[in-house]
Amino acid sequence: MTTATTGPGPAPAPAAAPAWRRVLSQTGFETRAVLRNGEQLLVTIVLPVMVLVGLTRTSVVEIDTGGLSRIDFVTPGVLALACVSTAFTSQAIATAFDRRNGVLRLLATTPLGRGGLLAGKLLGVLAVEVVQVVVVGAVALALGWQPAAGGILPAVGVGLLGTACFTALALLLAGTLRAEGVLALANLVLVLLVVGGGLLVPPEQLPGPLEHLATFLPSGALGEAMRGALIGTGVPVLALGVLAVWTALFSWAAARFFRWQ
Repeated sequence: MTTATTGPGPAPAPAAAPAWRRVLSQTGFETRAVLRNGEQLLVTIVLPVMVLVGLTRTSVVEIDTGGLSRIDFVTPGVLALACVSTAFTSQAIATAFDRRNGVLRLLATTPLGRGGLLAGKLLGVLAVEVVQVVVVGAVALALGWQPAAGGILPAVGVGLLGTACFTALALLLAGTLRAEGVLALANLVLVLLVVGGGLLVPPEQLPGPLEHLATFLPSGALGEAMRGALIGTGVPVLALGVLAVWTALFSWAAARFFRWQ
């Protein structure tokens, strides 16, 4: 008498990857999306380098460097500009079009989840900023930049706070406005911040009411804090406080009003 043998049971359903691996995978995707996109590469890498070389090698823009070399005075502001171009302009545009095309809604329903998606975006911004710092820093060093050694760690802290502030602003715009509106507004805001927001030129050197306005803008606070750290005069407490307040405000507003579709 023979007995029937039972075959193997159904294969177990594949489990989702650990949360940290899902976030790292999304981080890699976000980073590659920026670095492979010609327009985004222009804004995040080429523009800061062009501004650095232009302000250092020409005198078209009059800047009172306070006795410092032009490269030492300009480089911290250019690093602040690089932070804003990635954390705000690039991130706002990319997120807005992902939202319009339904990508955010679909990814939010995957094991990655909303929290993992936002974490991947923030880490992607930081990864691109590392590339920016390496490129801009290398060009600046080649032009004779001599940053204050004791200010490097404070500058990293300022950069992280600035990244959080402008990423929150980017998500606020991307999650509340139409993609085409975000595209126009994000680029316009970047230009305005460069010209009169205290990023490249200290607020006290701006004309008229811009001097007082830029002091209390997140761009002016970021520029002043970065200059204080890397020039060696110390991070101004007022600038740090202004940047922290804007970060908290933008983060609350983004969490409150962001729409996934």
